[in-house]
Amino acid sequence: MGGNLVETMIGAAVLAVAGIFVAFGYSTSSITSDGGFRLIAKFNRVDGLTLGSDVRVSGIKVGTVIDQRLDPNTYQAVIELDIHQGVQLPDDSSAKITSEGLLGATYLSLEAGGSEDYLQSGDEIRFTQGSIDLMSLISQAIYSSGSSSAKDGDAAGGGAEKK
Repeated sequence: MGGNLVETMIGAAVLAVAGIFVAFGYSTSSITSDGGFRLIAKFNRVDGLTLGSDVRVSGIKVGTVIDQRLDPNTYQAVIELDIHQGVQLPDDSSAKITSEGLLGATYLSLEAGGSEDYLQSGDEIRFTQGSIDLMSLISQAIYSSGSSSAKDGDAAGGGAEKK
């Protein structure tokens, strides 16, 4: 009977610690709106961009990705952004999905335009560039270099002679 009490107390302690971690994670997550304004951007590809991903201007975090959905008519990814209050972006600004490095996190980079008119809450960023499929680029480079070396070998007399 005493062993069951010890096991119950240890189980209760584990549940309490798990509850503390959940509460901490919820309170520090930046997926919810902070009172800023919302923008929309449409992309052909958003590989690696997730809810909670950073939105940056000049490398400084100015917002968060708060929603992703597929437009059923155009099949584009529609991304909703929450931009911090006080950040003003010209209406000709552009958005690009990029990463911190070869294996780094993916984020949305905003490039401020030169217009004197600013984006308002609910506006769409018109100029966008989706993510780049790195694996396709690598395979294209491998296969294109392999085929050119075979052609070079044929041109140098390494191929079969025609009769």
